[in-house]
Amino acid sequence: MNGMGYGMYGSFWGFFLNLLIILLIVGTVMVMLNKSGYMASRDNERLVKIEKDIEEIKKTVEYIKSKLEEI
Repeated sequence: MNGMGYGMYGSFWGFFLNLLIILLIVGTVMVMLNKSGYMASRDNERLVKIEKDIEEIKKTVEYIKSKLEEI
């Protein structure tokens, strides 16, 4: 017996089980980080920057619109 296909690391099912365990751990960590607000704070900062950019674009469009009405 060479032991091939036996044990946790010697077969496809063992590899598949290890992969599932790793994905479960990574998923759990992501959920915990999301609930703690670590990842959400970065998203909020990004949204604030986008909102500021939108306000600047609106002001620029209004300025261009007023200049076109003068012409």
